[in-house]
Amino acid sequence: MNDMVASAGAVTFAEGYKAAGINVGIKSSGKLDLAAVVSDTPASAAALFTSNRVVAAPVIVSRERLAVSGSCQAIVINSGNANACTGRAGLKDAALMADRLANCLGVEPSLCLVASTGIIGERLPLPIILDGISVVAEAAHRLGGHSAAQAILTTDAFTKEAVAQIEIAGSVVRIGGMAKGAGMIAPRLVPHATMIAVITTDAAASPDFLRKSLEQAVAVSFNACSVDGDTSTNDTVFLLANGASGIPELGSGEGDDMELFTSSLTQVCTELAKMMVKDGEGGTKVITYKVVGAANDQEAGQAAAAMAKSLLVKTAFHGEDPNWGRLLAAAGYSGAQLDQRKIQLQIGGVKLLNDGEPQSANLPAAAKAMRADEIEVVLELGLGNGSGIFYGCDLSLEYVRINSEYHT
Repeated sequence: MNDMVASAGAVTFAEGYKAAGINVGIKSSGKLDLAAVVSDTPASAAALFTSNRVVAAPVIVSRERLAVSGSCQAIVINSGNANACTGRAGLKDAALMADRLANCLGVEPSLCLVASTGIIGERLPLPIILDGISVVAEAAHRLGGHSAAQAILTTDAFTKEAVAQIEIAGSVVRIGGMAKGAGMIAPRLVPHATMIAVITTDAAASPDFLRKSLEQAVAVSFNACSVDGDTSTNDTVFLLANGASGIPELGSGEGDDMELFTSSLTQVCTELAKMMVKDGEGGTKVITYKVVGAANDQEAGQAAAAMAKSLLVKTAFHGEDPNWGRLLAAAGYSGAQLDQRKIQLQIGGVKLLNDGEPQSANLPAAAKAMRADEIEVVLELGLGNGSGIFYGCDLSLEYVRINSEYHT
C-alpha cells in the first residue's frame, strides 16, 4: 500500500506529533509568524541545509546540535525575519529560541532545533519571540499542524502540505510534511524566499538511515526545482522519525523497507517541491522539464535545470510564445553532450523538433498548449539512457514587483 491522503495538518499526520502556529508580531500584517512542531518522544533526526556559503544563524545552530545528538524532539520556526547576516548576536538569538522551547517542554536543549525565514540582515525582535514560544509550546496540543504550516509562510500565497502512508511489517507507517517557499527558490541542499520543510514520520529509523533516505528524496524533488535561480541563506529540510508506529527499525534487515520508505518520502518531497514552484512569486504556470536519451543521468539533469532556470525560457512561457530555440540554447550551454541531428523536442505534447529538423507547422498548436497552467517539455537527445527531470515556473512582472518592495 502506498497512498496519498488528505493533507491538511500534514506535519502532524504521523502518530505522536503535535504542532501550532501563532502570531507574535514579527509580521505587521497580523498573519501567523511563529510555529512549533513537537514529537511526544525524542525522535531520530536528519536534516539537509543550504550550500550557500553565507549561512543564517539558525542553520548554524541546528546543524551543530543535530551533528552531536542525531535526535530531535521539537523545532521552532519563525517567519518574517531570516536571522541571517546578524553576526554573533544572531547566533545567540537562534540558540535562545531553541533553548526557550526546550525549557517550555521540559526537554534537553540539544533536542530542540530552530529555523527562520524572511528578510536578511535584521535582528530578530527577540523579546516578543521568546514570549511567543511559551504560548506556541502550550498551544501545540490544540491548534494543529495546519496552523504551523500557515505560520512559516512569507510571500507564499498558500500553505504547502503533503502526506503519504505505506504498510511495513503489517503496520501502517505515516509520513507528513509542510514546506514554505515561493521566491528565492533554487535549493541546493548539501550534499548535493527561502525554502524550509519539516517532514515527520512514525517509522522507527536510525539517523544514518534517515539521512540516506532524505538525500535520495531531496535529489529529485527540492534540488530539482527552481523559481528564480537564487539559493537562500536559510534553506533547510528536517526529517524526524519517532517510532510511534511500532514497526521494527528500518534498515535492520527486514527486506526492501528502505526502498519502500524512500519512495514514499520522495513522493511527499516532490509534492511539496511542485507546490513551491506553483506558488512562485507572480508565476502563472508550472513547467516540468524532462530530458531523456542523454549520455547519463547527470547530464540529463544539467540540461533540464538549464532550461528551467533560463530567464528567456521563463519569459517565453509567460508570454505563451513557443520560442523553442531558447530551450535548445539553454540545453546547449548546460554542459550536456548534444548532437543536433538527433534532437527531438516537444512542448505540451506538440513536436517542434524532429531529428534536428524544425516542425514549423506545429507552432500554433504549441502556442495553444502553452496556455495551460501546467506544461511538460520533453527533450530527447538520442545519445544514451540518461534521464532527468526539473520543475520550474514562468517569470512575470508580478515577480519584479514583489521582490522590489521588500523594505517598503
